[in-house]
Amino acid sequence: MSELVTLNGITTPVLVTAAGERAGIRFLEFFASAIRNPHTRRAYARAAGDFLTWCASAGVTSITAVQPLHVATWIERQTQTLSAPTARQYLAAIRHLFDWLVTGQIVPHNPAASVRGPSHTAKKGTTPVLDVTEARLLLDSVDVSTPIGLRDRALIALMVFSFARVGAALAMRVEDVYVQNRRLWVRLREKGGKRHAMPCHHTLEAYLHAYLDGTGIAGDPKGPLFRTVARGTGRLSTRPLPQANAYAMVRRRAAAAGIATAIGNHTFRATGITAYLKNGGTLENAAAMANHASTRTTQLYDRHRDDVSLDEVERIRL
Repeated sequence: MSELVTLNGITTPVLVTAAGERAGIRFLEFFASAIRNPHTRRAYARAAGDFLTWCASAGVTSITAVQPLHVATWIERQTQTLSAPTARQYLAAIRHLFDWLVTGQIVPHNPAASVRGPSHTAKKGTTPVLDVTEARLLLDSVDVSTPIGLRDRALIALMVFSFARVGAALAMRVEDVYVQNRRLWVRLREKGGKRHAMPCHHTLEAYLHAYLDGTGIAGDPKGPLFRTVARGTGRLSTRPLPQANAYAMVRRRAAAAGIATAIGNHTFRATGITAYLKNGGTLENAAAMANHASTRTTQLYDRHRDDVSLDEVERIRL
């Protein structure tokens, strides 16, 4: 792109390089040092790139010349095409970036500090959720006569029965499935580097045993638990399964099972939490099992009240 130049082999927006080499280094350090989560890093980099490209097209000559009006105008434009949560995330990215540049004495003030994002209040999340019948159908439909089928069933079951985020599931090593007190446990590395251990539901325990024994990876404790398939062999490789591949897999498995719901990786976390609460589990325990810092976050995943709403809608008789 014409708006971008190269600094020390890494692409940096021209508005940053216009402020000098020290500004370019500080900009890159923000993503390399201040943002540890790779998903957050990608989202913030996309937001910063879009914003600074727009500023350049609006006539701004350097990152030091960015004003609150520029940020406010850009955020207003984002709300026309993006959801309120996404626009707020973009604003947070710009605000954190400029905080970093202020403390590094690159810019005199944070132009995003006074800008307010769009209002948004959520009592329920938007992640598609499967009911228990669909979840059971999906798991039972997987052909487990192959290493790929054993892997896919184990991964889906792990996300359902342990409430694991897909990123934490895919980061697991074989040694993160272990026996304690004569029961199989799983060890997850969640957001912020937090470690979280949970005993396995008996169904998950059976699926994990079948996966480890059926694929022969139990002898590689330091290797990734969920792996890609070696090209042309049908056998598992030593490379970890990328998140995009996991997403494609669950969509493909759902379609093959005749499930019309447009599911994603996060669907299974929400499905497990909903099933747990629907069967009498407590919100506090669900939050602890999901490794949520607040029960308010857990409530976003809870859809067991949707059944009540549907029953009430059916009372409308003409």
